[in-house]
Amino acid sequence: MEYIEKKDQEYRRVLICMLLGSIVTFADLYAPQPLINVFSKLYRVSPATASASISFPTLALAASLLFIPLLSRRVGRKRIMGLSLFATSVLAMLSAFSPNFGFFLIVRLLEGISVSGFPAIAIAYLNEEISPASIGGTMGAYVAGTAVGGFIGRVAIGPLTDWVSWPFAFFTLGFVCFLCSLWFWFSLPRPRNFQPAKMPFVDWVKTLAVGLRSKRLFPLYCMGFLLMGAYIMLFNYIGYPLTERPYYMSQTVLGFLFVVNLVGTWSSTMFGRLADHHSRRKLMGVACMIFVLGALLTLIPSVWIKILGIAVLAFGFFAGHTTASGWVGVAALANRKATASSLYLLFYYLGSSIIGWAGGFLWINFHWIGIVGSICFLMLICYGLALFHGEE
Repeated sequence: MEYIEKKDQEYRRVLICMLLGSIVTFADLYAPQPLINVFSKLYRVSPATASASISFPTLALAASLLFIPLLSRRVGRKRIMGLSLFATSVLAMLSAFSPNFGFFLIVRLLEGISVSGFPAIAIAYLNEEISPASIGGTMGAYVAGTAVGGFIGRVAIGPLTDWVSWPFAFFTLGFVCFLCSLWFWFSLPRPRNFQPAKMPFVDWVKTLAVGLRSKRLFPLYCMGFLLMGAYIMLFNYIGYPLTERPYYMSQTVLGFLFVVNLVGTWSSTMFGRLADHHSRRKLMGVACMIFVLGALLTLIPSVWIKILGIAVLAFGFFAGHTTASGWVGVAALANRKATASSLYLLFYYLGSSIIGWAGGFLWINFHWIGIVGSICFLMLICYGLALFHGEE
């Protein structure tokens, strides 16, 4: 197979395109997160209902991830990723014209479907096109791109909402993402190792069943579920305590609070490289401990300690996600890597939808101590899965 090596000019083009694709995907996907408390007040809905602006698209994304790889086998990796980015950008602009919260949620649901084309294929594309000797580093770069994308979407929405309105903020974000999609379409190198193939529906179901029954892979899927669920739960509801007494943060300040996610570009790259030389089991244990430490720090009343805790938690999350997603690529058989990646992402986004939504009830009934306690419990389970996993 003809792989792209680090010395090739195409290598940098791939990384830039993956970064842009991640920005479009995760900026659009998580842009409403700083506004969940705003939606609660503006439309008079509960925190759990307001968080559906995140849960709906991630649930649709999770379900679509099962079908997109099957389609990409016939249509092609690059084409699916490009169309996904274009459709997501257009829907983001459309959401700005929502007459009510119900319509907004419908558009967000459609975004979840459209956005699935990029994350479902990107990891498979990297595994097929990049030299195996460099896969840890490139996977870290891809995950770092998800951190940058989430940061841009969350940070841009807050100030634009304060200065103009949330519809203006969403339209502007969608337009910028559309320009990034154009760059991606014309710059991503043509796949060298992809071979179009048709898979009968029955064979596809069998392949998924085999992936779900794998004792090597199923614990890794659950790690993704727990990591993403705990991470989204904290960021979905952190706006409630920080915009109330005694902090009274504006949407601009709250939006810029998400800058702490940029530590994910550091931790994901670092842990991606460490995974090439060290035990992934130990790395996952370290990531979980950092995650818990960050959550506990948010219990301290000082706003600066809370911000530090959020940054530490984000560091632990991206470290754990990089370790788990790379572990899936190593543990899966050569002809099952795309399916394994899709199942990992299915569980990953199910965690975002289910745990993120459930956090609304924890906030109402137990306040912030309930959120933090749940995060610590979820990370304990995650560490247990890593500890008893059969492979390093």
